[in-house]
Amino acid sequence: GEEQESVLQLPPSTAAGGEGLTEVSPETEPAGDTKKKIDILLKAVGDTPIMKTKKWAVERTRTIQGLIDFIKKFLKLVASEQLFIYVNQSFAPSPDQEVGTLYECFGSDGKLVLHYCKSQAWG
Repeated sequence: GEEQESVLQLPPSTAAGGEGLTEVSPETEPAGDTKKKIDILLKAVGDTPIMKTKKWAVERTRTIQGLIDFIKKFLKLVASEQLFIYVNQSFAPSPDQEVGTLYECFGSDGKLVLHYCKSQAWG
């Protein structure tokens, strides 16, 4: 049964079809798709916990509510806790507003800066 053994001992790279060579996590999109995402810079206000990662690539179609839910999960806030997001430190966009639209209007330097806090800071 020597022949059978040599068949079984294929190098892993052959079995994987060479897919294991490019380090792409499931979340990473191909370079061509980057235009679907925008860079968002999240800044904490007041006594709100600071996120270790401040810059995020977010789909343009993500809503403010989706962003709030994401931040609350990231900061491990209780679901009942409120979180406010502000644009230009002046007004709070509506929860169903898409970040892509905000980026078109208020983005600068290739990114959109948003402030988040647990209590109403502005507006």
